[in-house]
Amino acid sequence: AQAILAQGSVFVFCIRCVANAPLVQPHRQLEAMKLQKRLAAEIKKCGRGRIWLDPNESNEISMANSRFNIRKLIKDGLIIRKAVKMHSRSRVRKNLEAKRKGRHTGIGKRRGTKEARLPSKVIWMRRQRVLRRLLRKYRQQKKIDKHLYHFFYRHAKGNMYKNKRVLVEAIHKMKAEQVKAKTLLEQSEARQEKAKLQKKKRLQKKEDVLKAG
Repeated sequence: AQAILAQGSVFVFCIRCVANAPLVQPHRQLEAMKLQKRLAAEIKKCGRGRIWLDPNESNEISMANSRFNIRKLIKDGLIIRKAVKMHSRSRVRKNLEAKRKGRHTGIGKRRGTKEARLPSKVIWMRRQRVLRRLLRKYRQQKKIDKHLYHFFYRHAKGNMYKNKRVLVEAIHKMKAEQVKAKTLLEQSEARQEKAKLQKKKRLQKKEDVLKAG
């Protein structure tokens, strides 16, 4: 009976020893795989973070200590190069497209003042560039001469035209007035010429009457 008890105690002691025996920690196992990760990263031309080692085949992988063995494991699918993690911009693009339509830009979404969000100086510069570009174009196309160009350039700087449409209307109006003034001048000159001719005829007639008498 004593022998049986002794055997039982030894058996219990062994079970306790096995239960309390330190297990191989995962991080230590990974440390043991550092060589394999490095070799696999060099073979697959990527960083170590993208290398995946099959945890179920850790014993076989840990035995591989050469590039030849690592290539074989890669071929068998025990070592894989993970795909690059995507940071999708689809939601951002969708939101920006909505913002272009005017969504998500209400008072609750505005952080800066009106002047900070779109300075009046920027608006002024854009307007001046548009107007001056139009004037240059018209001058190159001979639609306006240098005198008209200078006139409208100075008036544009003086804030006379709020947009391109107003400037075009002003140019057409000015040109129409010039044409009208030119026409009136020509008519006046024609009348004067006609009056001169009539006067000359009357004088000639008078002289002829005096000579005949």
